[in-house]
Amino acid sequence: MARPVDLAGLIRTIPDFPKPGIQFRDITTLLLDADGFAATVEQLATAVPHDVDLIAGIEARGFVIGAALAQRLGKGLILIRKDGKLPGATIAEEYALEYGADRLAMHVDACAPGARVMIVDDLIATGGTAMAAIRLVQRCGAIVVGACFVIDLPDLGGADRLRAPGLPLSHLVSFEGA
Repeated sequence: MARPVDLAGLIRTIPDFPKPGIQFRDITTLLLDADGFAATVEQLATAVPHDVDLIAGIEARGFVIGAALAQRLGKGLILIRKDGKLPGATIAEEYALEYGADRLAMHVDACAPGARVMIVDDLIATGGTAMAAIRLVQRCGAIVVGACFVIDLPDLGGADRLRAPGLPLSHLVSFEGA
């Protein structure tokens, strides 16, 4: 039997990164722990509907979690990247995050109309990144059936922003503050 895993205890906090006042929640320490990484994937897998077609992982840590989750569930993986990083025809969406602005892109043919897609990332803060990912998937005609995250920062309101239109959302741990 696997040992109980304290996921929150495996996530380190790096103060003032990437700018003063931000408490960066770093999952690389969680990924270093084999039991912690396995427990993360198993727990997230319980939040994914059985009829999902694809997992959409958001760059960069969402790729790691998304790829492991897609493999665990036997599903394909959509890569949602920073704009300009994917070859071929793409679509892009601008978004704001808690410390700036950026653009996300995905291949125009990454998912078929009607495909059922689960958004996955390491962290939900203000919700800007996740909302941009949702818009990209929807622009392809696919259906976003939910979103799951390792970490929620509830004080920043992103999870509530995603839940407001009725999107099912789950997370494994939460941290107060920014």
